[in-house]
Amino acid sequence: MKKYILGFVITIACVANLKAQQTQKPPLHGKDWVAITGKPLAATAGSMVFQKGGNAVDAACAMLAATCTMWDVLSWGGETQALIYNPKTKKVIAISAMGFAPTGATPAFFKGKGFNYPPEYGPLAATTPGTPGGICLMLANYGSMSLKEVLAPAMDLAAGYPIDAQTANSIERGKALIKTWPYSKKVLLPHLGEKREAPEAGEIFVQKDLLNTLQKMVDAEQAALKQGKSRKEAIWAAYDRFYKGDIADEFVRGVKEQGGLITKEDLANWKPVEEATTHVNYKGIEVYKLQPWTQGPALLQALNILENFDLKGMGYNSAKYIHTVYQAMNLSFADRDFYYGDPAFSTNQPMTGLLSKSYAKQRASEINWKANNPNVGPGDPYPFEGKTNPYLNLLKSRGFTPNSDTTRKNTFLPAHDAISKNEMNLNTDAAYMDRLWRGTTTVESADKEGWVVSITPSGGWLPAVIAGNTGVGMSQRMQSFVLDSTINPFNVVAPGKRPRVTLTPSIAMKDGKPMMAFGVQGGDTQDQNLLQFFLNVVEFGMTMQEASEAANINTNQLWLSLGGNKVDDRKPRPGNLLLNNNVPDWVRKELRAMGYTLSFEERTSGPINAIYFDWKHHSMWGGSSNHGEDYGIGW
Repeated sequence: MKKYILGFVITIACVANLKAQQTQKPPLHGKDWVAITGKPLAATAGSMVFQKGGNAVDAACAMLAATCTMWDVLSWGGETQALIYNPKTKKVIAISAMGFAPTGATPAFFKGKGFNYPPEYGPLAATTPGTPGGICLMLANYGSMSLKEVLAPAMDLAAGYPIDAQTANSIERGKALIKTWPYSKKVLLPHLGEKREAPEAGEIFVQKDLLNTLQKMVDAEQAALKQGKSRKEAIWAAYDRFYKGDIADEFVRGVKEQGGLITKEDLANWKPVEEATTHVNYKGIEVYKLQPWTQGPALLQALNILENFDLKGMGYNSAKYIHTVYQAMNLSFADRDFYYGDPAFSTNQPMTGLLSKSYAKQRASEINWKANNPNVGPGDPYPFEGKTNPYLNLLKSRGFTPNSDTTRKNTFLPAHDAISKNEMNLNTDAAYMDRLWRGTTTVESADKEGWVVSITPSGGWLPAVIAGNTGVGMSQRMQSFVLDSTINPFNVVAPGKRPRVTLTPSIAMKDGKPMMAFGVQGGDTQDQNLLQFFLNVVEFGMTMQEASEAANINTNQLWLSLGGNKVDDRKPRPGNLLLNNNVPDWVRKELRAMGYTLSFEERTSGPINAIYFDWKHHSMWGGSSNHGEDYGIGW
């Protein structure tokens, strides 16, 4: 898990400086294909599949499988969210391979154990594994190769690969927890009893149990093919062995031994699904996200708000620009924190209202141009779809008083939602920042046939509980649920329900053609940084590499989605603004005068990976941040 704040050292205060910007990594170009992800070896896995004739979906699945095997930010028991552009139908497809809460996961269960939220780590933090099913679904429906071919690089890695320093050191730091889980200890700490019990950087790291699990899936596929089954049917045979067969038996046995809730029925009843996307048009560009069981629509809401302003005229990272973007993000995240959750469990989720241009204009009118509004709260989108808000009493119980007079500022006045300046550590504490930025990775791929894939997988990060002798690290995504409907009535934990997650792949379309695929790691900061990346390209004309390295801002004026068992651990921190170290003094002065509490870092964004489609020259531009281990290959 990547535990540091990421970004780019850059001195830019106005648009004029952009032309002289130098990137630390060269731009990536491709004519036939581009493959980008969070690990160099995983990007190589994508290139290997491309070179064998696979399409972008095949390559994306290979990169995802390889990254899972390398543990840093996810493992095989985590979750996968994807957007795929299908050039045959000319449609963007949404894939949900997010696990759900298991049997017995109720508010009463967790409250009975003294929790205010489901725990951060351990077997009770786990939703059902989603990534194996997601790979099978994407490969079966939109790939061209066999599971055996696509998993070959990952299986090579499981047989032994030279582990990188970042992952090896993360294991060493987390070894106290790892030692409490017998199967994790067996796999992740090969030097028990020595001063350093984790692998050393460059050591050949072997995962026999995981290799055996992947081999079982391949064996099931190959047996089905020998029986005359189709490629697609054979892949689903591998799926069944994982979720319904002997792999499932061992997974559940290991879960129960360690005190977890997941049952064999939970695995059999879960399945990956294709579902409708959410999208908005920003100045002629269609931006696609997943449904509101992710935070993705918050970016769309922010774009709708920002469309009402001349951002380019404000100047890149001027005080006015930073203030405007910060306020737009606060408004959209306040809605995220109250209205987002699994739509399969609700018939009255107001996404039509939330994504309407009229609602965005109302929210834009609430911006105070002289100072930060520390009292931003959820809006009322229901009238914008012809309904009455059924949750007004919940909002009032939190101290939010809706006011129909949209000409007034501070339409909602929260009495209880904010951490005060007196309570707030001005030098934001390390635990809070870890939770804010808690890692994942991204997978971006595209090919000359027109297939485009954007994936944001996560879960099962270090330190993780391995389920029995499967080698599969369990998810920690239960912590993204709430136990109190007053906080969010749509995201209260329940068996079979998906948590509202931070994971958020992105695709942009222009003139009916793919324009960009982009994603980023970093918990609650993901859509903050992707929003600014998008604006960097669309408003300020940056290339993929320039935009991926550019200095962003981050707001802490939101409810944390990860970590912290106390309610106060997750409360918004109004006016808490992270800036790049090189922001000029005059910008800092203006922002402080607006009521912002400033902190500074060398790096202010998670590693962004992106692909841009140059239709004039029929080529592709890749971008991969200049920090972290993210890496791209093109041809």
